[in-house]
Amino acid sequence: MENKKNILEIKNLSKIYHTNKSEIPAIKGLDLNIKEGEFVAIVGPSGCGKTTLLSILCGLEDKSSGDIIFPKDKLKVGYMLQTDTLFPWLNILDNCLLGLKVKKEINNENIAKVKDYLTTYGLKDFIYKYPSNLSGGMKQRASLIRTLAIDPDIILLDEPFSALDYQTRLTVSDDVWKIIKKEKRTTIMITHDIAEAVSMADRVIVLTDRPSKVKCEYNIIMNNKSTPINNRNLEEFKQYYDKIWKDIDIHV
Repeated sequence: MENKKNILEIKNLSKIYHTNKSEIPAIKGLDLNIKEGEFVAIVGPSGCGKTTLLSILCGLEDKSSGDIIFPKDKLKVGYMLQTDTLFPWLNILDNCLLGLKVKKEINNENIAKVKDYLTTYGLKDFIYKYPSNLSGGMKQRASLIRTLAIDPDIILLDEPFSALDYQTRLTVSDDVWKIIKKEKRTTIMITHDIAEAVSMADRVIVLTDRPSKVKCEYNIIMNNKSTPINNRNLEEFKQYYDKIWKDIDIHV
């Protein structure tokens, strides 16, 4: 990633929530650069502001201060939420076209592209089925395809596997990682699962407790690094896991 350009630069970012009686700082002085094509996982203590950061990046919330710089003009950001959020009354194709409809960018070319995504990533037989016909893993794949449909430069993943059981979670994390890498999308994922972060990411960012800022970061370098499931069996995996666990400093 050394030769890649920054696709996102965050400088001295702060977010303060105001109540009738006080101010609650959620983020304070956060600095972070994301390179083009990079898969970055962000971890930290519960409630430290990870989701707040993603909400600011995609425009759902306003920052209080600091700079968010997208060097590329008209950069598109896609946001995949914790749950699949598929509408039960729409078939899978129409669900995946929803973002394009909202943006009024529906055309025959885009419809064909989404159908191609569904075919390529194992949902060909479910294009005209409804979400109730899909497993949890299939729903997450459909949600990712809906995100890809708008052709985002950056994909934001907010705890994308938290609603799945452990076995499904492993399989779907592999599926999602393969799709993202094949489509060469820059990705920022927040998760509370350190194993998930280490097995999937090129780089793991550890945040401090609230108000959050970057505490440390790790470039995840492993011999024979491949898919997330396989990475969990590598010797370096446990070393990174133990270091990051200590950095998060969770008190039970």
